[in-house]
Amino acid sequence: MLFIALIVIASFSTATAQTPQANGPVFKDYRGVQIGMSVKEVREKLDRLKEGGAGQDFFVYSVRESAQIYYDSNSKVMAISVDYFGENSNAPSPDAVLGVHLQAKPDGSMYELKRYPDAGYWVSYNRTAGDKPIITITMQKI
Repeated sequence: MLFIALIVIASFSTATAQTPQANGPVFKDYRGVQIGMSVKEVREKLDRLKEGGAGQDFFVYSVRESAQIYYDSNSKVMAISVDYFGENSNAPSPDAVLGVHLQAKPDGSMYELKRYPDAGYWVSYNRTAGDKPIITITMQKI
C-alpha cells in the first residue's frame, strides 16, 4: 500500500508542477525585455534607441524590425509591441509566439490573442494581408 501511495503522490506532484508551464506563455520576452522591468533595465538590454521618453521608448533594429516599449506611472514595462515588415523579416512564427499553429485567412492575414492570468499579461500575434505583411507581436500587462 505504501508503494502505491508513493507512486500516486509522485504522479500528482509531477502533474501539478507541469500544469502551469503547459498553460503559461511561450513568448516571455523580447530581446531579454519583460513586462515589469524598469526603464533603466530596458535601456541596458536594448540598443538602438531611436526616441525615448517617460512613457515610451522606440527602438529600430533594421528596416524590417522595430519595437515600442510602454511604461506605466512607476516607470515599469507595461507593454511591448514589436513590428516586423515584409515577408523576409525573420518574424517569429505563431507557434513560437503563442504555442499554436494559426490558419491564415484567404487574404493571408492572421490574428490570435492569448491571455495568461497567472503570468499577468496577454500576448497577441497579428499579421496583415498582402504580399508585404506587417507582423505585430504584442505583450501587455493585464
